[in-house]
Amino acid sequence: MTTLFDTTEIPAAPAAAGPRPLLIALDAATIVTGTAGVGWTDHVHAPAKNLHERFAQQLEGCATFYRHADYVVIEGAAFSKNNTGADALAAMRWMIRQDLWKRGIPYAVINPQSRNVYATGKTRPVPTTVPQKDRYKVGKGMIRDVVHERYGLLTEGKHRYDESDAYMLLALGLHSLGHVLAEVPQEWAEQALRGVEWHNLSAVTR
Repeated sequence: MTTLFDTTEIPAAPAAAGPRPLLIALDAATIVTGTAGVGWTDHVHAPAKNLHERFAQQLEGCATFYRHADYVVIEGAAFSKNNTGADALAAMRWMIRQDLWKRGIPYAVINPQSRNVYATGKTRPVPTTVPQKDRYKVGKGMIRDVVHERYGLLTEGKHRYDESDAYMLLALGLHSLGHVLAEVPQEWAEQALRGVEWHNLSAVTR
C-alpha cells in the first residue's frame, strides 16, 4: 500500500524508453507560483489579501496545469531557510502535495540547491563579491540566463524569475526520469539528481 510518505529515489538514467511523459513543474508560493512544461512557462497569481483565499486561488490555479500530468515536480524548502512567511509557504506546498496524492499523480520535491547545481554546478552560484542586497536578484537572473542559453526559452515579464525557476525544476525532473532536455555536465547532473525525491511513484504505472 502506498502512503503519502512513501518515497522512491530514481537513479540517473542515460535514456528512457518510450515517449516523454507529461511532467509539470511548480515553483510554488502563496502569491505567485511559476509553472512550466516542455517548451513553455506560465504562472499562477493569487491576488487575494486573505491567506486562506490565496491558498484556494493557488490550489485551483495550479490544478489547471497538473490535473492531466503524468508526473509533477515541486520546489522544496532550502536547507537553511528561515524567514517570515515560511510556515505559510510550507503549508501551500503540502496542500499541493496532498492534492497530487489524492489524484494519484507521482510527484518529486526538489530542493533549491539541487536546482542551482543542475543549472550552474554550484549550490550557491552568486559570487561573494556581489553585495548582499543584490544577491537574490542576481541568483535568480543566473537561472533565467541558463534557461535561455541551454533550452532556448526566455522568460519575460514581472514573474520571469518564478517561471525560469520552474523550467529548471522541469528539466531536472525529466532528467531523473531518463528524459534529458539538453546536455548537462555529468558531475553537475549526478550531484543534482541526489536532491530529487520522488513520492507516490507506484500510484501510476505506465
